[in-house]
Amino acid sequence: MTQVSDVIAALDERYPPRLAEDWDRNGLVVGRPDAAVERILLAVDPVMAVVDEAVDQDCDLIFTHHPLLLRGVHTVRADSSKGAVVHELIERGIALFNAHTNADAAAGGVADALAADLGVVDTVPLVPDSVDPSLGIGRVGRLAQPMTLHQFVERAADALPPTAHGVRVAGDLTGRIETVAVLGGSGDSFLEAVRAAHADVYVTADLRHHPASDAREQALLGDGRPYLVDVAHSASEWSWLRGAARYLEEALGVSTHVSTLTTDPWTARFGATGS
Repeated sequence: MTQVSDVIAALDERYPPRLAEDWDRNGLVVGRPDAAVERILLAVDPVMAVVDEAVDQDCDLIFTHHPLLLRGVHTVRADSSKGAVVHELIERGIALFNAHTNADAAAGGVADALAADLGVVDTVPLVPDSVDPSLGIGRVGRLAQPMTLHQFVERAADALPPTAHGVRVAGDLTGRIETVAVLGGSGDSFLEAVRAAHADVYVTADLRHHPASDAREQALLGDGRPYLVDVAHSASEWSWLRGAARYLEEALGVSTHVSTLTTDPWTARFGATGS
């Protein structure tokens, strides 16, 4: 019988906790280590809709990317957003485990999956791990065949889960690109690393106005690169779940279900220009 503790051991081996950032929170959030696990739901966000899906799918454990309790928590009362999830999980007997920045940096994790979905090959970490340089945050690689920025953005839109956010782009749509940097999740703090890597285009999420504007102004002092491609946060971090599900099935013999619920908070968009 597979137990929660077996799932923890398997996931810690695949996504080593030591790769997590110091500020991060990962691991078992809710559940008994000795509880039985037959079916696991994988999702990006630990929100109530995902818990409801786990109930519908008869899952014993939810494995998410984002932590439920990242910052200081002083109450889990049932009428709060976090508390409601905690209470529902406990009452339903469902465990919750997450791997966040350690899954970003690990082999076969968030960055590798995003790069693969976008057709980026021969990748290396954007910011290598100090202990093992083959691991680390983000990836930089090349396209098997160079293409225009417009063609690449269309590829991204087709490859990633659809959201109201869509795919935003900054740069010359006719520009030729070959070297690509990717980073799932919020990535504007890594713009300097992208410039240092001489990437033609950078794919990430949550690019804020001022860092993006400054990056574009700096790029225009040269050849206009790196171009910027901004996708929904949840869409940038979904692809790796499929590989994680296969790993759990092979390592533990459990069944899995990868959620396709759109957990991005935005539900509509109006007034957009461009195409």
